[in-house]
Amino acid sequence: MGEYPFLKGHGTENDFLLLPDHDGTIHGDLSPEEMAARVRALCDRHAGLGADGVLRVVRDGDRWFMDYRNADGSLSEMCGNGIRVFARYLVDEGLVDPARPFKVDTRDGPKLLDVDGQHVTVDLGEALVLGETKVSVGDRTWTATHVDMGNPHAVALVEDEAALAGLDLRRPPEHDPARYPDGVNVELVVRRGEVHVGMRVHERGSGETRSCGTGAGAVMVATAVADGADPTVTGRQAMYRVDVPGGMLALTWSPEGHVYLTGPAVLVARGTTAL
Repeated sequence: MGEYPFLKGHGTENDFLLLPDHDGTIHGDLSPEEMAARVRALCDRHAGLGADGVLRVVRDGDRWFMDYRNADGSLSEMCGNGIRVFARYLVDEGLVDPARPFKVDTRDGPKLLDVDGQHVTVDLGEALVLGETKVSVGDRTWTATHVDMGNPHAVALVEDEAALAGLDLRRPPEHDPARYPDGVNVELVVRRGEVHVGMRVHERGSGETRSCGTGAGAVMVATAVADGADPTVTGRQAMYRVDVPGGMLALTWSPEGHVYLTGPAVLVARGTTAL
């Protein structure tokens, strides 16, 4: 196995390894099983480089495709923090014009991005609120809101800061396997003020992470609905601050139903590896 290039970056401490593979010749010949094994080796925080997931950077004609896998090697439809780090790479490498918005393709379709200094805004698309479900951590069970952000989320409001801080998220929260046969991202939320919440998240395929962009979108949507501030009903955009362990994200929900995520995205290292 030869060496190949990588970069590392993060969005509010949700960290990723980027694998530049513009023409698909570095990793493109690997079988799905081999690629999953490579991702697991790279993301291992003890024997590898360590990350919550891997972003393979692929060119498709005049467009860019984010081939994203979770830390366990499984495919994911979309990653809100990851795509902002992906955009940072494209801008820093001079591969796109940062003076105007540009699109990146994902398994959840194309996403429009706008870069303003260190902050990147991504249009996550339309959110779907799909009713109630339940999630459990240890001996605690909460009613949760099922929100589809292109990937599945279950958002539960917990009692207070002490309850949020005391949760053991080393293992996946229990959920309805019939509703989520491929697993679910679970967000546990506490209110901190008007249009201001804090959250922790257990991401399917990665475990507890310091931040989750699509999760923050799901949290904002579920909270706005509970507040009677659904902009598709009121006709007025909703704006929320969502605190994550790794920082702060700004979310906007438009009357047209689109959710916009804004936050920092930085690259911190680059090199080569043979993992």
